[in-house]
Amino acid sequence: MKENDRKQGTLSSCAACKLLRRRCAQDCVFAPYFPADEPQKFASVHKVFGVSNVNKMLQELPEHQRSDAVSSMVYEANARVRDPVYGCVGAISSMQQQIDSLQTQLALAQAEVVHMRMSQYVSTSNQDTSSPQNLLVLLVLLAFMAAFFLTYVFMYHKGL
Repeated sequence: MKENDRKQGTLSSCAACKLLRRRCAQDCVFAPYFPADEPQKFASVHKVFGVSNVNKMLQELPEHQRSDAVSSMVYEANARVRDPVYGCVGAISSMQQQIDSLQTQLALAQAEVVHMRMSQYVSTSNQDTSSPQNLLVLLVLLAFMAAFFLTYVFMYHKGL
């Protein structure tokens, strides 16, 4: 909703004032963040937080932070409507489990790559493990494998 149009009174009430069935004042704290064409946005926030609490939160914040606060409230309210018990914490927890699973898969894939390289190196080096250069390469490859294995074990036990 444009500020000039609101001052001239040419546009309708904001979504908050419409839902509350009251006249929308020019200095309505809700108007910049809950436009009339997005009624569900305020309805979900109202259902979860209540008008008084939303009003207090917006009044206590500096104007430059209010838009972000409203976005957060809308996100939390929508998550709370979908999952009344956990809200957005449930979504965050689910994403964290996905991250853990993907990190484990990545560690396993990296370990497999190191294993394949080590196997390839051993087969192409004519089994001459007596040279210092070959021993160093084998030690480095073994260290990488151990690191990836430990990463996998740590991630597996972390999830338990």
